[in-house]
Amino acid sequence: MSSHCVGQHEPGLYEIRLEGRLHERWLTWFDGMILDSVTDTGPQGRGGEGAGVITVLRGPVADQAALHGMLARLRDLGMPLISVARVEPGPADGRGVATGSDG
Repeated sequence: MSSHCVGQHEPGLYEIRLEGRLHERWLTWFDGMILDSVTDTGPQGRGGEGAGVITVLRGPVADQAALHGMLARLRDLGMPLISVARVEPGPADGRGVATGSDG
């Protein structure tokens, strides 16, 4: 019996959130991804003291193997992972709406 997981062998649009700032020079490791840094305005930020910075990588991923490769690169850079979500493209801006679960 074989079951097919949605997106396992198909391209998809993903959003990966990381604690801290990822420098733009690393974007060549994440082909086709767009990098954005935002301020974490939670009650204590992610660092526990005030607001911190969250890096958001968003873009196409060929399949699950490519996604795992990206996550391994981020691990090697020492970037703490906040969440990974598969997103649907938005109507005009292409930013997307999350459809997956946090990691």
